[in-house]
Amino acid sequence: MTSKRTSLIQAGMGDDPAYKSVSPPIYLSSTYCFDTISEKGKYDYGRTANPNRNELAEALTKLENGFSCVVTSSGMSAIDLVTNLFKANALIVAPNDCYAGTHRLLSHRAKQGRLKVRFIDFLDANEVSEVFKEKPALLLLESPSNPLLRLVDISEICEFAKSVGALVAVDNTLLSPVRQRPLDLGADFSIHSTTKYLNGHSDVVGGAIISKKKEHGDQLTWWANCLGVTGSPFDSYMTLRGMRTLHPRMDSQESSAMKVAQFLHKHPKITKVYYPGLPSDTGYRLCKKQQSGPGAMISFEVNGGFNEAKKVIESLKVFQLAPSLGGVESLISYPPTMTHGGISETLRCTAGIKESLLRISIGLESSEDIIQDLSASFTLI
Repeated sequence: MTSKRTSLIQAGMGDDPAYKSVSPPIYLSSTYCFDTISEKGKYDYGRTANPNRNELAEALTKLENGFSCVVTSSGMSAIDLVTNLFKANALIVAPNDCYAGTHRLLSHRAKQGRLKVRFIDFLDANEVSEVFKEKPALLLLESPSNPLLRLVDISEICEFAKSVGALVAVDNTLLSPVRQRPLDLGADFSIHSTTKYLNGHSDVVGGAIISKKKEHGDQLTWWANCLGVTGSPFDSYMTLRGMRTLHPRMDSQESSAMKVAQFLHKHPKITKVYYPGLPSDTGYRLCKKQQSGPGAMISFEVNGGFNEAKKVIESLKVFQLAPSLGGVESLISYPPTMTHGGISETLRCTAGIKESLLRISIGLESSEDIIQDLSASFTLI
């Protein structure tokens, strides 16, 4: 049986019907000719289907062990797409420390009267138990969460969800299918911002949602076409091109991240490190249970607050200050004003996002260079 690594390398190869090119061509056409007045071929209109988008969807479906995949224009459009499966006033439950864009989207959908939304701490057994009494329609999980990298027991949550008839979607962006497969753990959907690790080169914005069951996949495909949120041919081509190196990229980035996390854990200027690969992390055992590795994202708190965090950021040479993650380059972000700047200070405090918090995405640079860069910056605080 061909491994997922080999299948991903070969995805789309040999599909060129005209010239048998090794690399699949880009199909930018917005429309396709009908065979007759009443008969169309495999493709008719670019919003509905496209060869490049289909190749990417097939590759992601195989990686996640799903039934089907819808490729969208962004990670947020993928999250919004799944909400269309539910009737008005359906209850959606999300983590209180979720990505601010997700929090903003769900909060405003609730204000529109489209949905009911509850944000809870999924690590608090009492909160989870209470919310299940309300018979939610969907549990939207982040594991690891962004930016605190908190893990939830996906299998356990899925068992509870089934008992009340709820569906479960997991944002798998921070790990990719190379390190975690939520559908294998019982989830109904795995959601990605393909902008991040899947593409891996910070030059595409896209999303995807992989379904475990045909009925859900068919509904999402219909809604994506209806709403016009499908991904573009060029972005699909670029994402699949980037995914061919996903396994070696993640292996290298994760190896460096472990070294960086160990360095941070021992440094006297760092008061807390969030990285499930460290035995000291609260998610360490769960990481071993449901992931094949801890990934390459790290968050940490410096000794001090805003001013100290600012000094560290401004003195770094290897890291780029930017709000994304998962690319070949190392990035640093300041969650209170960047990824979570759009939510109130009260909500940030509730989620545990402090002014001393920094989040780093480890790239493919030398781990020694990354550590030296951080070490030099810490001398200023």
